[in-house]
Order: sequence, then C-alpha cells, then structure tokens
Amino acid sequence: MSINLFDLTGKVALVTGGTHGLGQAMATGLGKAGATLVINGASSQDKLDKAVDYYKSLGITAHGYLFDVTNEALVIENIAAIEKEVGNIDILVNNAGIIKRTPLEEMEVEDFEAVIKVDLVSPFIMSKHVVKGMIKRKEGKIINICSMMSELGRNTVGAYAAAKGGLKMLTQNMATEWAKHNIQTNGIGPGYFATSQTAPIRVDGHPFNEFIVNRTPAARWGDPDDLQGAAIFLSSKASDFVNGQVIYVDGGILATIGKPSNED
Repeated sequence: MSINLFDLTGKVALVTGGTHGLGQAMATGLGKAGATLVINGASSQDKLDKAVDYYKSLGITAHGYLFDVTNEALVIENIAAIEKEVGNIDILVNNAGIIKRTPLEEMEVEDFEAVIKVDLVSPFIMSKHVVKGMIKRKEGKIINICSMMSELGRNTVGAYAAAKGGLKMLTQNMATEWAKHNIQTNGIGPGYFATSQTAPIRVDGHPFNEFIVNRTPAARWGDPDDLQGAAIFLSSKASDFVNGQVIYVDGGILATIGKPSNED
C-alpha cells in the first residue's frame, strides 16, 4: 500500500493568529491536506467566528478558541480544553505576531517589550505546554513563523528583527531538546507577501513596490498561498528527519545581493 507522505488526515493542527493573512493561508493549506484545524485569535470573538465559518465553507473541519497567547494561565487552560473537546494537538504553528515600525532611538521600552512578548515569548509559552503531550505520544510537529528579519536588519523594525532572530535560535534549541522524542521543530520565514496590509504600498509607481519587485529574483510579491507547501511539508511525514531548519519562502531574496536598478 502506497503512503501519501503529505496526507494530514486524522491530525489536529493548532494555528495561532489563524484568523487572517498569512496564518489563514497556511491554515487553509493544512486543512485541505486533511488536518482538523484549531484556530486561535485574540482580538474578538466575532472575527474568530468569521474565520471558522470561512474554513468550514471550504469543507475544512475547524474550531476557534479566543485567548491571549502571551498569558500562560490562559494558554494552559485552552490547551486542556482543545485536547478534551477536539483531540490531541499533533501540529502547532506559532504564527501570532505583531510589528511596531519605530526608529530604535525613538521607541518606547514598553513597545519594544510588547513585540518581544508576542513574537518570541508566546511561541515559547505555546510550545512549552503543547509539547508535553507530544512527548508522551512520542511524535509531533512544531512550526515557528520566523521572518527574513531572522537574518537581516531593516530600518524601523529593530524590535521585530530582535524577536524573529531570537525565534530562529529558539527553534534550533527546541529541535535540540525535543528531537529525541520524535518531535520536529522547524521554522518558516516568509518574504514580502501581497496582503491587505501591504496593499497601499503595492501600487505601480510606489517606491517600495519597485524596490521589492526589483530586489526579488522572482520579480513579484508572494501570494499567501505560496506558503501552503512549506507548511504542509513541515507538518507531514515528509519532514520526519528535518529538524531545526528555517525554510525561507521569499522568492529568492536571501539568495542574492540584488541587482542595479537599470538591470533587466
């Protein structure tokens, strides 16, 4: 009997921040591969319910849980509820994140700390409590959503880059500690994607749009669905011997120094 290495049927995947954007795209890919989705949101029950309805409209089994991923007590409470009401968590995607664009010399300490708490501390909290069940079952997949800023700096995103750089190293340390339990911990580093947030700067003639298109060897912004393959791969049996890696889905930006503006 042949085995589909990418089939997620029977698996439960918890995706934090899965109500919109890139998280929603990755969650959709996991659901279409057969996983039962558990989506976390923190902003509003209405937004969470609409996201769950969206997944269900695609024929995906989906559940929503509203809680703050930086609050350890709420994380413990909701993980217990998920495991009781839905099932054991086989796949954890730590996608929830925020960014504050402020020059470092002008940034308030509390704003810096807020970014670190959501983008770096919450993946630690979530993984710490989900992995306990994975260790008992001797299997599991954890995916931390890193960034090109795990490798590079850019003006006004110092806190975000610090968090995402830290998340890359946290991913490697999780792999180091948990691989012996047949748990694979890896990261995905998205490049620049066409989302509602980037719509105002993706218009023809906008300097940043021209910069990204010229800086990217693929000569385009990413489509959120471009992330689905990496998410499915790192959630499936196909990646059972892949550990501590970050897959950069960036159209080739990190592979090149760039090109002159007048070069085809």
